[in-house]
Amino acid sequence: MPYAVVVGVDGSEPSTAAAEWAAQEAQRSGRPLRLLHVGGTSSPAPGEADGVAEPLPPSVLATRDRIASVLPGLELTCEQVPGSPAYALAAAGGRNGLLVLGSRGLGGFAGLLVGAVSLRVAGLANCPVVLLRAGVDGRGGGAGDVVLGLDGDGACPEVVAFAFEQAAAQGATLRVLRSLTVPAGPYSTEAVVEQWEIREALEAAELMRLQDALAPWREKHPEVRVQAELSAWPAGRALVEASRSARLTVVGRRRPRLHPAAPWLGPVTHAVLHHAHSPVAVVPHD
Repeated sequence: MPYAVVVGVDGSEPSTAAAEWAAQEAQRSGRPLRLLHVGGTSSPAPGEADGVAEPLPPSVLATRDRIASVLPGLELTCEQVPGSPAYALAAAGGRNGLLVLGSRGLGGFAGLLVGAVSLRVAGLANCPVVLLRAGVDGRGGGAGDVVLGLDGDGACPEVVAFAFEQAAAQGATLRVLRSLTVPAGPYSTEAVVEQWEIREALEAAELMRLQDALAPWREKHPEVRVQAELSAWPAGRALVEASRSARLTVVGRRRPRLHPAAPWLGPVTHAVLHHAHSPVAVVPHD
């Protein structure tokens, strides 16, 4: 049985966008869709061993019914589980699933672009997490490239594999970005010319390294058109700008070695989550 696409729903506008994106992804990939609302249970009555589950909110049921009507052949379940939202959602995704979340739920502060629960899930989960903000295209099949940000060593096979698979499934170009910044030197005419030549040599060498890192994935996915680029901007800004025309932006998140269960997001991933103009996929890697 294929691993489910799990989406956290609470009736908020971002969670509705997330559910729509997740439904399209489940339909496209042939996976079941699991709508998950994390809520409490009522106190048990005297003599009862367990509490009685609270009914699902009407807004969550409305989301379920709308998806079922639009995609009647989709395997769809909708359930409520107790517990801490971040830990319950991270556990539901497991290691091989896909989690989809709105960037901010009903309980968040209106001024925050990404809520605490969404950030915590993105830092905790052992599977890829896709976050969508309200107002961001959540249809999961719009125009634009899949954008992938790679760091200097490019040794993140889980991240690269996810980006290639998404590009292949959506028939999109994969745009791979790597940031290369060269410190400015003296401002004499001779120094500027020398600095320009050094920069050109560094860019040529770095672009070749990037192409070499992508070569095995090109062979595995010959149907994917790949566009490798270097940016003079810092990585976070480069990815945010690229996300303006993207259908999905993919970034990595290293699993902590000392405390594997502790949530952690690097500064680039954190910046992209807060400012990207497209849905963002955070893929954990070792």
